[in-house]
Amino acid sequence: DLVTSILTDSDSFQDLTVKIERPTYCKPFLGGFKHRITGVEFHNAGSQTVPKRRPDKGIEVFCRETQTVFEKNKLQQTINTTSTQMTKIGLYVSNMTDKIIRPGKYVTADEYHKRRLEAVIVLQTYFRRWHAINLVQNLREKKRLRLEWEEQEELKKKKEKEEKLQSEYRRIQNPKTKEDYELLYRALEVWRQEETKRINKSFTGAERKAALCGLLEQEAKLIASIGRYKLDTDEENRQKTILRFLGKCAQPKSWKAFDGKITEMDTQYTLRARELLEIYRSISMNEIPKDERIDVLLTLRRTVKEHDCKLTQEIIELIDREVDLMMRDVKECNLEGLRKRICTLFLQYIKTPKFNPEVAKILKVPPDPLQLYKNVYFCQSCQNYLPSSEFAVPASSRTVGRCRLCCKTDNEARKREVFLKYRLMLTNLRESEANYEDDAKIVYLIQVQDMQYMVEKIWDCQSALSACDDLYDLVMVRWDKRHEWSPWNTILLTKDEADAHLKLCNLQEAYEAVFIHRINRKHIQAKKHFAQIPAMASVLHRTGNQANAN
Repeated sequence: DLVTSILTDSDSFQDLTVKIERPTYCKPFLGGFKHRITGVEFHNAGSQTVPKRRPDKGIEVFCRETQTVFEKNKLQQTINTTSTQMTKIGLYVSNMTDKIIRPGKYVTADEYHKRRLEAVIVLQTYFRRWHAINLVQNLREKKRLRLEWEEQEELKKKKEKEEKLQSEYRRIQNPKTKEDYELLYRALEVWRQEETKRINKSFTGAERKAALCGLLEQEAKLIASIGRYKLDTDEENRQKTILRFLGKCAQPKSWKAFDGKITEMDTQYTLRARELLEIYRSISMNEIPKDERIDVLLTLRRTVKEHDCKLTQEIIELIDREVDLMMRDVKECNLEGLRKRICTLFLQYIKTPKFNPEVAKILKVPPDPLQLYKNVYFCQSCQNYLPSSEFAVPASSRTVGRCRLCCKTDNEARKREVFLKYRLMLTNLRESEANYEDDAKIVYLIQVQDMQYMVEKIWDCQSALSACDDLYDLVMVRWDKRHEWSPWNTILLTKDEADAHLKLCNLQEAYEAVFIHRINRKHIQAKKHFAQIPAMASVLHRTGNQANAN
């Protein structure tokens, strides 16, 4: 309510109460105008009376804006009246186009369903025939592809086997590494055994002894020729090792940038190492002209003259001696020993960190000389004190035994066995175990001799499933892939069988009880032989934890 004062005729004011009713609807905009100078807006006013409401008729009505129309379609069939004309007196209707319809045989419901069933059977027959033809064709195609794949795999295996034989033959003909000489000595042993069998079958008495003596002389000559060739090979390998070592010193510093590009940078030390490498490569070359040889020697003399010590003085003295002898036209064959001394002393010069600082990062010399006295063992065969890395200790051994060189010499003199296949098998096993990433330890304690014992004594050099005896195709994998590999948790299989075995989830369902029992017996035999490995593994693990803590 609003109270207002109104002026009356008697110059007096009267208070009146005005009731204001708020509109229940939105007043419409009736237009207006805007003052151009002041910018005030004036709206047209409307009446303040409440609009008259329509009387309620009791019927629910909707406005046009909100009413929803529901449509429904319904088909209607209109009536079509027809008539027929029949012949009667006074009217003739032609019957030329009439049809005579005779009722057929009445078909019961059982007969109708029987006929439908027979038709369905006919359709099913043709469909099954079509399906069988397609199925047989698919089977034939799969069989053809399978046979082709088996033939290709057979040819591939045969080709790989031939390549391995050719590779072994080439390695025997031109040996370069230790494994090549193992194959060569094994071939010599096979030849000696065959010749011994032939002599024992063909001769008796004195003739047999004479033939065996001749065979022994031939064997000695072959061993001597192998030894001479081995000396040349060792010298060649030694030169390659030296050049590889010097190449590492001369490599520039490199790092990978954020965009993936490799950036290389030469330092003063790498440039110095590269200069020394080029000089060493030049003085190691043979059959070069006299003038070039003298230039190389003079360059070497200027290089080593930068440092004054006993080693550089000896190198300079030898260089002057060779230059003097070359000026007197001394034959090159008489200078070989002098040149070797120069190369040896210059290599010693290069390996000195004082003259070549970059070599200090590659030399395997501990900074503390007292560390050289640690992990040193005595070889009972060659009577030398050697570091632990020179001993191949089997996992089942309780003493250090002989060094690697003595074992190698004894093998070449007596058994002449080839460990290449077992070495490859052990390498493949360690690579496969590294992929599990479950902190396997025992596999790294196994040596080549242990692998040979397991393959030959426990698994009889053949696959546990197919009895395949090709050692190049055999691998050792986990028997139970959920546990760490060990000699009592392994099985010897071919590569294809190993892939299928590792995909199994339940070994008890995949293999028969007899086969599982046979594998368990081999595991017990291996565990009895390698009984001390778990203790060694625990000691190794405890030592690693202590190192990490320190």
